Amino acid sequence: MNQAYTAVVKQDGPWWIGWIEEIPGVNCQEPTRAELLDSLRVTLVEALEMNREDARHAAGNDYEELSIAV
Repeated sequence: MNQAYTAVVKQDGPWWIGWIEEIPGVNCQEPTRAELLDSLRVTLVEALEMNREDARHAAGNDYEELSIAV
């Protein structure tokens, strides 16, 4: 499933800072806008995978995964 997320970015002095609106804790700071966007992508993927692992661990055994569209 290809999901789209919203990055909020701005330049603050010499740094570019940004957040992913939909996922708390996914934020980065880089010296260039391009580096910031790359870092946000990497951090988002890592956060989503950690969330998946946490959810599967919490579910224990005998669970099912369902796709939910909004």
